[in-house]
This record gives sequence, structure tokens and C-alpha cells, in this order.
Amino acid sequence: MASANGVPNSHMHVLVLSIDLHLPQCHSRKAKRSIVLSAVRTVDGWKGVAAAETGMLDKWQRAELGVSVVGGSVGHVRDIADSIERYFWTLPGAEVVTIERSWWEPD
Repeated sequence: MASANGVPNSHMHVLVLSIDLHLPQCHSRKAKRSIVLSAVRTVDGWKGVAAAETGMLDKWQRAELGVSVVGGSVGHVRDIADSIERYFWTLPGAEVVTIERSWWEPD
């Protein structure tokens, strides 16, 4: 059940980020893989975070990543998500097209 501000009422809080990147300097899948794999491994190693490349696999200069953040409090999850967004906004060789957040609510 969601509260008035759209945040789930639960002891487990899950936020999913959909990240769309433009990789203007990539002219091959190998160049793309170097940037994307490094970024995914970096954030995937953070506590409570899982990340994967989820789309635009056939495009050399675009990438779609899915990142989930799980925690025991809304504030903690938001802080981690903010850090993830800052990481991608400053990622060398990549430009953020969009980052969308959505709360997942367990049944």
C-alpha cells in the first residue's frame, strides 16, 4: 500500500532506476562494452544495489541500464539512488539521456 507521497508503506523499500545513456565516443561494441561493463560492475558492487544492461544491446552509442536499490528505509534507498545518479552524470564517455525512478511495492 502506498502512502500519500507515492512511497510504499513497507519494511522493505525497493527503488528501480531506468538509465538511458548516450555513448558518443563509442564506434564499436567493444568500446561500448568497456564503458557499460565498468559502470555496471561499479554500482553492482555497492551494498543493496543490483545492476544490469537491459536494452539497446544492438546500438553502439546507446545503452539502457536497470538498477535496483533495496533497503530498510526510504531515506537510505533515496540516498543510494542519489549517489548512483551522480555517478552516471559524471561517468566519462557517457551522457545521461534520462534517468527514471519507480518504487516497487511487494504484494
